[in-house]
Amino acid sequence: MELSIIQIGNSKGFRLSKTLIEKYNIKDKVEIILKKGHIILKPIAEPRKGWDAAFKDMNENKDDQLLFDDVFENENLEEWI
Repeated sequence: MELSIIQIGNSKGFRLSKTLIEKYNIKDKVEIILKKGHIILKPIAEPRKGWDAAFKDMNENKDDQLLFDDVFENENLEEWI
C-alpha cells in the first residue's frame, strides 16, 4: 500500500483509510516502533480506560455492593484444602 505524505501545519504526516483503522482496531493512539529502515504503527489498546472513575462513581452511588455473599452457607471449603 502506498500513502502520500501531506503537509499538516509545520509538520508532515499521512492519512490512514477508514478500512485500515477499523481492521486494526485503531482508536485514539498508536505506538511508533522504529526498526532498521521500517516504521511500525501498533494500535494502543486501553481496554480499562476510565474504569477508575467508573468505580469511584459506583462507590459514591453505593452501586458497588456484592449481589450475593462470597461464601455460600452450604459450601464445603474442606474439599479445597
